[in-house]
Amino acid sequence: MTKSRAILWGLLLLLVVRVAAMIWVPLTDPTEARYAEIARKMAETGNWITPQFDYGVPFWAKPPLHTWLSALGITIFGETPFAARLGILLSALATLVILWLWARTLTDRVTAGVAVLLTASSGLFFVALGFVQTDMALTLGVTACMAGFYGGLQGDRRWGWLFFLGLAIGLLAKGPVATVLSMMPITAFMLWRGNWKDLLRLPLLGGTVLVAVLVIPWYLAAEIATPGYLNYFIVGEHIQRFLQPGWSGDLYGSGRAHPKGMIWLFWILATLPWSPLLPLLLWRLRKGLPRTETVDMAADRHAYIYLLMFALAPLVLFTPAANILVTYVLPGVPAAALLSVMLWVRIGPAQPKWLHLGVAEVLVVATGLTVVALLGLGRSAIPSEAPLIEAFDGDGRLGILGGRSYSAEFYTQGKVARLKTLDDVGTWLAPGDGVLVPKYRQDEFATRFGDAVRPVAENRKYLLYVRAQ
Repeated sequence: MTKSRAILWGLLLLLVVRVAAMIWVPLTDPTEARYAEIARKMAETGNWITPQFDYGVPFWAKPPLHTWLSALGITIFGETPFAARLGILLSALATLVILWLWARTLTDRVTAGVAVLLTASSGLFFVALGFVQTDMALTLGVTACMAGFYGGLQGDRRWGWLFFLGLAIGLLAKGPVATVLSMMPITAFMLWRGNWKDLLRLPLLGGTVLVAVLVIPWYLAAEIATPGYLNYFIVGEHIQRFLQPGWSGDLYGSGRAHPKGMIWLFWILATLPWSPLLPLLLWRLRKGLPRTETVDMAADRHAYIYLLMFALAPLVLFTPAANILVTYVLPGVPAAALLSVMLWVRIGPAQPKWLHLGVAEVLVVATGLTVVALLGLGRSAIPSEAPLIEAFDGDGRLGILGGRSYSAEFYTQGKVARLKTLDDVGTWLAPGDGVLVPKYRQDEFATRFGDAVRPVAENRKYLLYVRAQ
């Protein structure tokens, strides 16, 4: 089997396993189910301008690109987890295609293929391939932007147009942070490289018009539809969230405070099993690159520096941040993978046993996930109320006591009733109705309703009770 064919089979295996998980694994609370439910509401209401956190309540935390992708899948294929995840999968595949095309301009086909395989098999990227959230669409935008700029700088205007398209995608996926993640390493690279006149090789005027046409109309429409959006999103989500530990201005949850610098540990975890590779190779570079037969050593060096700045951009940007998530490292993963493979080819050991070990780990994990899925194991451990919704086979209504479950909302098409108190339950509950009761409240619930209800199913968080007919 040739190396190219082995890489292709590896990618197909990862894709099959991930697609199977998209079908088999229910939407998980709180993050994925929340975004999927927002997309479901968009498809249901037909309001494609303002994502809704609840009916009539705007969701100002993120721009709508990822919601559009999920809502489009739901509109075409129905209200299923796979439909909600499909647009995210397509974003990931587009990211990998751009990475491969770009890598082909920097190196050979096999090295480019290995870089794509490393990206796809990195822990965080593999999970995010089919996980309803914002960061994969952001990664698509940043990757397109960075690849397009580097190619456009070499004089290929097609890549230059991709640079501006990537900016537009990023601004619609996650807002100004996408531009910062791209322009920060680009500016640093140009300061190191010089030759600023080469920027004229980019379609500056046409590209700027393209970004304006694609981005500005939605931002204006969003502000007109729900005044106050721009202030909350620009100031709150992009400044206060990251500088204020436990930021209390979040309208849709609570701030996630971590020690500053935690983003570096997140990167190590997110890029397993490959995370030891890049630091190892950089250590081997401490004495400089060996002399090789490469025709243009300066071009190679420029590519290494550019990819390193690209890979480090999320880590540098979020090092002083107080509220971060592990997914914030995702935009830099493709660059780290490509840089690692290119350096390995240049200075790695003749017997790449460490790479073989990493591939073996990926295959073992993929096989294990497949076996677990086929046997139906582990489903009850997933943080989702989908199994409870499936267990409710009555003709009555379904309610939830004292809280909110986005997965319950999605799987009931928004019909689950939110009941704040036991008195509300008593007023609402009718024969055949079901109630999701938090386990810490099951004693008081059972005491209040006694033999009038019976437990039907449970998961880690809730018990499903049904009122007798």
